[in-house]
Amino acid sequence: MIVVMALLTGGCDGGIRGAPTPALARPAPPVMMFLGDSYTVGSGPVRSWQTYASETARLMGSQPIIAGAGGTGYVNEGRVGRTFRRSFEVQLAWRPAPDLLVISGGHNDRRWSTRRVRQAATTLLREVRGHWPATRIVMVGPIWLNGAPPKGYRVRDVLAEVAGAAGVRFLDPLRRRWVTGEPSEVLLPDGVHPTLAGHERLAAWLAAELS
Repeated sequence: MIVVMALLTGGCDGGIRGAPTPALARPAPPVMMFLGDSYTVGSGPVRSWQTYASETARLMGSQPIIAGAGGTGYVNEGRVGRTFRRSFEVQLAWRPAPDLLVISGGHNDRRWSTRRVRQAATTLLREVRGHWPATRIVMVGPIWLNGAPPKGYRVRDVLAEVAGAAGVRFLDPLRRRWVTGEPSEVLLPDGVHPTLAGHERLAAWLAAELS
């Protein structure tokens, strides 16, 4: 009887010989959220999983969550009828806090006064900070790949000031030269939105800056 019990229990050490070793759980990747306009969510043939936002997260080994809509901005509501602040509230605020939130835009706010843009950006940052106090926030200014209008630079300057006052890092795409050959290599036929190659250039730049 003692021999039988030993066989059934796998010996005196109480273990089952030959049992598979449980796999160690992999740590969850960092969560990287993006809030932006058509550059961020995709436009034309470029879908959300192909934009610079998704590619940046891939390069950084992060899980992307992308919010916003084409035509929107800090003030501009676009066709969806909501600003960045409203997109944050309905698409992101109910989720657990991310490791990093990138707010990218301003391109569509050039028709509004810089005073309105300043107000709206300040309010958005205050709301995000109050909701997720431990989350790292980075602001990316308006994106033009082939020359911005004067008002685009004024919007950029206002957003940089807002970020500085809030202690948030500001990254400026307008300081870069994106077109190095034919514009069609980085711009879709509309002359505004990036091709896949354009998104890849944006992602490589942003991932390097965030690293």
